[in-house]
Amino acid sequence: MWAAAGAVGLGFLVALEIAARHYGVPGPITTQAREVVFAPRSAPLLYGSMALMMVVLTWRQRFIAAGAAIAIDVVFFLVRWAVGAEQMPGNGPLLVVLAHVVIALTRRTGRDRVLLLKGVGLALLLVAGRKTGYTWLMITSKTRPTVLDQYVATADHALGNPSWVVGRIVEATGSVGAHVLDWVYIQLAVAAIVVAVYQLRNVAADRRFPGHHLVRTFLVIGLLGPGIYMIYPVVGPIFAYGADGGHWAVANLWPHTPPALTTPQPMPFDEVTPRNCMPSLHTAWATAIFIHSRKGPLALRLLGVFWLLTTLGATLGFGYHYGADIIAGVVFTLTIEAALRALDRGWDRRGVLLVGYGTVVFAALLASYRYLPVEMAGLPWLYGPLLILATGSVVYGYVRTTRHWDRQPTAVRVPEQRREPQPEPV
Repeated sequence: MWAAAGAVGLGFLVALEIAARHYGVPGPITTQAREVVFAPRSAPLLYGSMALMMVVLTWRQRFIAAGAAIAIDVVFFLVRWAVGAEQMPGNGPLLVVLAHVVIALTRRTGRDRVLLLKGVGLALLLVAGRKTGYTWLMITSKTRPTVLDQYVATADHALGNPSWVVGRIVEATGSVGAHVLDWVYIQLAVAAIVVAVYQLRNVAADRRFPGHHLVRTFLVIGLLGPGIYMIYPVVGPIFAYGADGGHWAVANLWPHTPPALTTPQPMPFDEVTPRNCMPSLHTAWATAIFIHSRKGPLALRLLGVFWLLTTLGATLGFGYHYGADIIAGVVFTLTIEAALRALDRGWDRRGVLLVGYGTVVFAALLASYRYLPVEMAGLPWLYGPLLILATGSVVYGYVRTTRHWDRQPTAVRVPEQRREPQPEPV
């Protein structure tokens, strides 16, 4: 399975690299290769990815790896300072992760080699995911000349235009609130790594990964979600109805004046702004962090609550998403999470029903935003509660099903032990 996933991932990266070159920009492979030497874009992500890899190492090996990463970054800092180049740490952990590929292939054998390669693979997948995301967002802006913001904004009247409401609240908090939300929004992957490292803390001792953990959900969300961007291109209220949209915006309305109720239609937009709103993947990822933090200690559970609430505040308060995107993101995550858990423990009737129901609700949400926005806006007292009820029903189904699964845990699959030959009886 790991080999197949690696082959598919490599093929996807190559395809994105070719597509990016077609549009005259470097692709994910090129940009990641540059960060081996040049200043990276995100030091916390690279150090977090190294921490994810280190779950397969002993404590002694972890200290050596961390020390090597810091020492390499110090050397890069001094060289860049001497030549006046841009400063940003992060080359050290990336080089340490790559070095462990060589160590796995040359110094490890058998299960130890496989385990180390799995750890390196998780780290590199997380790093590559950020790069592929940038490239994919660029492709959405180039290939989808029109957006459907007017449809979503009209349907959002049924929910009370939450982006406009939260946008005014964030504006009232001033620079402090905006800076906190911005940091949380940008460092979402770091929170995911914290939760994932806790879940995988026993990998080195057990010599195996658990069947299901946060990284799997994170990667599947990132793999499937962008495909929906191409089907349902939306740029968000700050662009479609705000100053950031320039002359492409309907009007400069966000966040003080909700849009008027008119017949929506597709609207042309620039070739720069990503069409990355439907569904809200930041909400989806924050929901996954919340779910996977529930079985941790109190500090981890509080982290999950904090990141979910602040991510919702940022996505709505900065005008990146509509309320309809948020609802779709929650249903999207719960459906994927249920499918992955069912896949790990073996599909049963409850799992099939939950995944099927979540898929139907998600598709119904997208269809209603596209084909019933005027009706939804005209009857907010009916469609608003229906949207909340539909989302709540998926949440309720997920909670009930997972509680049933937790009461009946899957038997642990223990690898076969090699038996020593027994002497023949005399």
